[in-house]
Amino acid sequence: MPDDTLPTVTESAIRGIACKCPRCGKGKLFAGFLNLRPSCEACGLDYAFIDTGDGPAVFIIMIAGAIVVACALVVEVKYQPPFWLHAVLWLPLILATTLLPLRAMKSLLIALQFHHKAAPGRLIDRAPK
Repeated sequence: MPDDTLPTVTESAIRGIACKCPRCGKGKLFAGFLNLRPSCEACGLDYAFIDTGDGPAVFIIMIAGAIVVACALVVEVKYQPPFWLHAVLWLPLILATTLLPLRAMKSLLIALQFHHKAAPGRLIDRAPK
């Protein structure tokens, strides 16, 4: 599949959330929980261009933090449970809201990076003014 026929942003987002290859949408993206395959088994796209950095973790931390803090505040104001009960309640919620969506968020950012042809910044050689 040539690179000039890129999928739409919606198709790229769906492929990303499904953890599929950003170009063909058929091959698997991950070899482990967060470890990427070297290339797509369906279309042969080399995954060496991928660099999501800390982006997925930052998005997940912000979203999960807002959910857990809002829930903890509501429970504290309404029921005023002891502190040990807060730990029992919120530790599983923190783990669920951070670990479960992390893989999908990483593959979504990879698909959008591929769609928009994101690359590291480069200096342009210009004559001085």
